[in-house]
Amino acid sequence: MAQQGVLLDQDQFCCSVCLDLLKEPVAIPCGHSYCRSCIEGCWDQDVLKGVYSCPQCRQTFSPRPTLSKNNMLAEVVEKLKKTGLQAAPPPAVCYAGPRDVACDVCTGTRKQKALMSCLACLASYCETHLQPHYESPAFKKHKMVKATAQLQEKICSHHDKLLEVYCRTDQQCICYLCTMDEHKGHDTVSAAAERTEKQRQLGMSQQKVQQRFQEREKELKELQQAVESLKVSIVDQRRHTISPVPSSQREREREVEGPLSNPTDPTVGNRLSLLRQ
Repeated sequence: MAQQGVLLDQDQFCCSVCLDLLKEPVAIPCGHSYCRSCIEGCWDQDVLKGVYSCPQCRQTFSPRPTLSKNNMLAEVVEKLKKTGLQAAPPPAVCYAGPRDVACDVCTGTRKQKALMSCLACLASYCETHLQPHYESPAFKKHKMVKATAQLQEKICSHHDKLLEVYCRTDQQCICYLCTMDEHKGHDTVSAAAERTEKQRQLGMSQQKVQQRFQEREKELKELQQAVESLKVSIVDQRRHTISPVPSSQREREREVEGPLSNPTDPTVGNRLSLLRQ
């Protein structure tokens, strides 16, 4: 039980960026602590923006805060290392593949796979760095979606707001600020309502197509049956119209044709004369 308590304490002294025991720990103005190299690596990516944020609570700072070593925290970490006990094993790491969305907070050459994207922060988070959005009240109203690499496509390029309104007049998604200027007075609905309506219309169109297909299939079967019936009728008609030759007629034909088969017969000439008459 004592060892389990140490493991729990070690978890409290792990950097949320590298998920390892803190190395040269520093505290930033919001109170969270990180390895110096980890937080500097995160902030180096925000130099052009000029605004720096905490990877956990996303509190922003400007200008860039000066980092000072937290000596007390560093001593505690060193004592934990000297006990010979290792930190509790971190959960299985799922690194982002070529087709995955990488976590925007993870540092290093290999980043973890992002699970969700925040439309308010315009960032994607892995399981570890996603926790503040579930735990901190500051993030409760942030809209989260399944991790996507096309975050900018969901944001208005004019106002940097979420595209949550659909303009039926111009047939495009807009933000709520757009409804007050260039789309003022247009026929607009929420993007969710328009999506529901489009899905309903699509379902009706599919039903109509399926119904027409079934009708055409029925007509084809009826046509095939009519063709087969016509074939049977033609065969029956032929059988009734082509009757056998009467036997008396066949005997008369033999009487006439028999002598003709022998040209030397003296009666052939007489019979031919009779036939010509």
